[in-house]
Amino acid sequence: MNSAARFFHLADRSRRALQRIAALALMTATLSGYGAAAAAADVIRIGAPLPVTGALSPEGTKLRQGYDLWLEQVNAAGGIKVGDKRRKVELVFGDYQSNTPRAVQLAEKLIAEDKVDFLFSPFGSGATKAVSSVAEKYGTPMIASSASSYEVFNQGYKNLFGIYTDNSTLTEPIATLVRAKGPEIRRVAILARNDLYPLSLANEFEKSAKKRGFEVVYFERYQIGTLDHAAAISQIRSSKPDWIIVTGYINDLILVRKQLADQKVSTPALTMINGPAYSEWAAASGDLAENVTTASWFHSVLRYKSTDIFGSTERFVKLFHDKYKVDPDFTQASGAGVGVLLQLAIERAGSIDHEKVRAALRKGNFATFFGPLSFDPTGIANSYTPPVFQIQNRKVAVVYPPEVKTADFRLGLR
Repeated sequence: MNSAARFFHLADRSRRALQRIAALALMTATLSGYGAAAAAADVIRIGAPLPVTGALSPEGTKLRQGYDLWLEQVNAAGGIKVGDKRRKVELVFGDYQSNTPRAVQLAEKLIAEDKVDFLFSPFGSGATKAVSSVAEKYGTPMIASSASSYEVFNQGYKNLFGIYTDNSTLTEPIATLVRAKGPEIRRVAILARNDLYPLSLANEFEKSAKKRGFEVVYFERYQIGTLDHAAAISQIRSSKPDWIIVTGYINDLILVRKQLADQKVSTPALTMINGPAYSEWAAASGDLAENVTTASWFHSVLRYKSTDIFGSTERFVKLFHDKYKVDPDFTQASGAGVGVLLQLAIERAGSIDHEKVRAALRKGNFATFFGPLSFDPTGIANSYTPPVFQIQNRKVAVVYPPEVKTADFRLGLR
């Protein structure tokens, strides 16, 4: 077994162990945590389709952790205030096995059979886009935890609201940083997972690069589930890039980084989204993580004050760390973020009537621990600046925006 295969084998073993734990937790959740809430006649039921098993199980487990922390806090406070009374919350979970058609089927079941009042989206832009049609069909407001692609929000739907800003808010500042720091950098290679969000993000990177005079010398897609990127990396090396950009998810980007090193491909700038924003990616990559750039919509270094159940980013981070013994990454924070947004909208509306809650969401100006949340007419957030990160000395450094940065952006790889 070569080094790349061994590396991926270990990552896959860890992923499968996480899947088993998460699946067991999913099966027992209603009995152990939420049965009492369900017994109450005035409970608010929220459907939460998750990829507990399959390739996206790490991300699904992270969302679940954010949901659980929010749920624990809101129910400990007596529930969501609706008019002059408080109503407990029940989350109705289901595993769609990282399969988008199953996510659609599950969403239909949650609304039509389980009679949930609201939906949290599945993970990622592709599944969110597919499920948004179900939410629209039934007139059920859905809060998207992890969708940032224009293609999700350009459908004219009135029930979809997402807490992420659009993909260009990630690509534009990174391209600006690379251009400013490396005026000699000219040639860009882009490798994109052939999935809605990673491909949409790669297209935005291409636009941002060309706008600043970079030459895109390579742009290719890799299929979902690809286990060997050696051929693509050989082509990238032949294109002689100065800046390599790879889009995908944790397991994809662990493998790509290792195989870049195996083929001794090194460039002044390497950007990978979203893997390096996760501590697991940096730990698995070791020294190969050094100076890799990424971006996301949240980091524990942020210091927002909020009117939600957490009161501030700092308190959310503390409560999360107390519960899970790690600082939250952006996906974990997103799980709690959709919860506090829906809670604030219901409390503002004084009702769980769908039209009243939609109207409250459209008004925006929500002060949350995740950031200030308002939405453009399509329902995508447009009210804050996501941070850009770089792994420096095996730690995540914030290099943009200037008001929250903890280190200067730098070039060069190990």
